[in-house]
Amino acid sequence: MTSPPPPYTLRASALRNWLRQLSFRDMFVLVLPALLIVGAGFWFAARYIKPAPPDFTTFSCGAEGSAYETYCARYKPLIEPFGVRVDVRQSAGSIENLQRLMDTEQSVDFAFVQGGSAEDHPPGLLSLGAAYYEPVWVFYRGRPGLDRLDQLKGLRIGVGAEGSGTRHLALQLLEAHALVGDAKLLKPLGGTAGVVALLSRKIDALIVVGAVNSASVWSLLYADGISLMSMAQSPAYARRFPHLSEVTLPRGAIDFVRDIPSRDISMVATRAYVVAREDTHPALIDLMLGAMKPAHAEATVFQHPGEFPQSDGGDFELHPRAARFYEVGPPFLQRYLPFSIANLLDRMIVLLVPLLALAVPLFRILPQLYVWRVRSKLYRWYGELKDLERQALQEDTTRSRAEWLHDLDRIEIAVARIGVPLSHADYHYQLRAHIHMVRRRLQGLAENVVPADLSTSGVAAGDPAAPRV
Repeated sequence: MTSPPPPYTLRASALRNWLRQLSFRDMFVLVLPALLIVGAGFWFAARYIKPAPPDFTTFSCGAEGSAYETYCARYKPLIEPFGVRVDVRQSAGSIENLQRLMDTEQSVDFAFVQGGSAEDHPPGLLSLGAAYYEPVWVFYRGRPGLDRLDQLKGLRIGVGAEGSGTRHLALQLLEAHALVGDAKLLKPLGGTAGVVALLSRKIDALIVVGAVNSASVWSLLYADGISLMSMAQSPAYARRFPHLSEVTLPRGAIDFVRDIPSRDISMVATRAYVVAREDTHPALIDLMLGAMKPAHAEATVFQHPGEFPQSDGGDFELHPRAARFYEVGPPFLQRYLPFSIANLLDRMIVLLVPLLALAVPLFRILPQLYVWRVRSKLYRWYGELKDLERQALQEDTTRSRAEWLHDLDRIEIAVARIGVPLSHADYHYQLRAHIHMVRRRLQGLAENVVPADLSTSGVAAGDPAAPRV
């Protein structure tokens, strides 16, 4: 008894069979134009992509020992861990800071600007918000008792150094009291130089605009023989000058033990603003906004915890990113990802949006186009086959059946040479079966016999299984 033959095994591996199901030539013809379209969209979008952020930023602060310098020192450890070096530049104060920002030759990205220093709203500058109160301190030699600026008439007054915000605001207030007539009495002294001049009796009064933690203010609050003016007209100043607010320094707020000050002091204060150039990189804007919150959120004698920074542009328009920061917090990506990765993804969004807008519909239609292209190679031969059958069956044809059969053989040879992936091989074999069907019919007619199984089938008979041309 003979043993059964072994089972048939596939000659090709699964990977090879899968590759044979693909027509790489057809895929190349379709995918290449799609890639060119997507590449064109990518190139167009790349023209609008934001450049990578610089690895350093420049901040114009203030004079040595000023509150501006103190806060700049706070910013450095909050920003530099993100790979951006902070270059701090000293200045005379707010006015010089503003001039540096407006000067395109100066490589300054950020600066402190005192409220009321830029009433003409210079273009190209945007505010990141108010950072803290800057009270107006009027120190004078003698016992407490003065409560109006008029009482300083005839005294030598230090009104701040040239280019400082202190000088700008001090002259505004003194002009309101008609005290700017004698320029010899108004000394361009401020900061440490002004403190030394007041203590050495070179001047009789000193106007300081700055935070309570500035070195100038702190040293004069503890100095013997120096008094701090409580402004009786502070509500009127707040009404007259929009950039001023009425504030109070409570009794003992500086030192409980020494009772400094010994009474409540009525004062006015402006606000210090962080101002940036309009073309400053958005990533640097985000870093600065993130640093401002912890640097200015603590409580002081003039502000409650979390009161600053504020979404107040002051003399400038509020930066759009700052407005969004105060409304919803940091950008979404920066809440969950490291800064460098979040910034990269933020820059790539401008590329991903048009890329997806083009790629998604293209790659959804590509499979359909691929199927159509593969099958179209076969469908066009159905037209040839149908035309040959129609002409060969005409009674008045001048050609012999042998000639028609020869043409049919040529069609069959051409069809056999068509490369079709395995996934569409059924259509290939179906076409070859229909060619064989037409051949049998023509051969039957040549013998004046029509096969029974062809009398109601075939391409000419409208076989429902036959693909439509």
